[in-house]
Amino acid sequence: MHETIRPQLGHKQPGAFRKWLALAVTAACGWALTASAADEAMLKLLKVLRDRGSLTEQEYKDLVKSSEQTPVAPALSRPPSFEDRLAADEKVLQRIESDLQQQRKAVSELKGLTDGTSSALVRNALKDKWYEHISLRGYVQFRFNHVFSRNGPELDVPADRTVRETDSFGIRRGRFILSGDVTDHLYLYGQSDYNASVGGTGDTGLQMRDLYADIALDKDKEFRFRVGQSKVPFGWSNLQSSQNRGPLERPDALNSAAEGERDIGVYFMWASQEARARFKDLVRLGLKGSGDYGVVAVGAYSGQGPNRTDSNGEPHVLARASYPFKLAGGQFFELGAHAYHGRFVPTVSPIGAPALAPVAAGGGVVDRRAGINAIWYPQPFGVEAEWNVGEGPELSPNFRNITSEFLHGGYVQLNYRQMTSYGLLFPFSRWNFYDGGRKFGGNAPASKINEVDLGVEWSPWPEVELTLVYTRSFERTNTRTFPYTTTEDANRVGMQLQWNF
Repeated sequence: MHETIRPQLGHKQPGAFRKWLALAVTAACGWALTASAADEAMLKLLKVLRDRGSLTEQEYKDLVKSSEQTPVAPALSRPPSFEDRLAADEKVLQRIESDLQQQRKAVSELKGLTDGTSSALVRNALKDKWYEHISLRGYVQFRFNHVFSRNGPELDVPADRTVRETDSFGIRRGRFILSGDVTDHLYLYGQSDYNASVGGTGDTGLQMRDLYADIALDKDKEFRFRVGQSKVPFGWSNLQSSQNRGPLERPDALNSAAEGERDIGVYFMWASQEARARFKDLVRLGLKGSGDYGVVAVGAYSGQGPNRTDSNGEPHVLARASYPFKLAGGQFFELGAHAYHGRFVPTVSPIGAPALAPVAAGGGVVDRRAGINAIWYPQPFGVEAEWNVGEGPELSPNFRNITSEFLHGGYVQLNYRQMTSYGLLFPFSRWNFYDGGRKFGGNAPASKINEVDLGVEWSPWPEVELTLVYTRSFERTNTRTFPYTTTEDANRVGMQLQWNF
């Protein structure tokens, strides 16, 4: 059987076998040899195959022709020198640097389009979309206060109703703020308090705190009018947001000028672009700035306090100047002065025996003050100091008249700002002094305050702050309850958890 198959294979397929053999040899030689060696070896091999009869004459000629046309591998070249490699690397680096320059240029062009509120691209994108300019933010202050000891009547802190011997937990402030530039010349600001005092009853409810418009007269917004209910631009601590303040409440000496800090009025304000940027940075950088109320502000306001109508048709007039200096090394220092004049109509009610309401001058009692402020911002050490003097409504010692009497007071605060691995620490110490009438209290009783605060604010994250304060009140008049006597040597501690959003 094997003998039968072998002749058939040899007889029927000798040409195919020879062709495949020749092609394999040709390919192997072409891949393995250099150009000159490949030509010579190939010709010798093809001749041997032809002479032995493995290739026909025609097949031999075709393969020789094909071999001449087949590209061969180039001869191996010597490796590049160090100088050649260095030159090549320099070309690559030059190409990379060129690409980086193009990328920087593109980023710069894009930044130029998107930076600034006056960008034509931004204006066109937000045209007729006023709601895209309005932002919502706010904060909540959760408090606990405890009075350890005192001599005299119950301790009364008008600015903090959570300081009560029968009180425990309380929400001091719950603020929600809507604000934004709706056009190039109109800025809106509205703030509500979800835990404001209502009518002196001790109850709380929703109340308007701010509702005003800034009307800019120029495209840079250096000149503007502020119209509506807003903070009265008097002092520095009165203008500082409670969200940014270290101590739990403002100093009485300044706050007694405008309790609630707000009133309805009209103010003209001016500040250069540089000054406005600094006012903004003092808040943005966490330096506890007071905000932008202009380098210069003049205006008129009702004078009776927030959410109250005027009672004598005679507005208070006011002027303020304060400038944020930036010293060598980046240290900020603010120096200012402020004054107002008007007539205040106090709230009266029957007191004494027999119960009679005190008598005040018709049309209101003369109410005027002047003060200065100097703020060395915490970088990391800081000092705040304010003082004011003037005349204001005060109940007479016999409780029968309310007249304009001399007043004076202020505060000095030392603080330190330090960022740690556990968050931001802000320890502070403040001396708070005031001697004068409390015009916003019923019957405008005389008030004497002399106390010291020691506290620390810890902010593990920007949205959460925890404050602990110890207060020693050497003297504090109870202006809430007749006969308005003074509490002495009171010791209390206050704790506050604040969340920002």
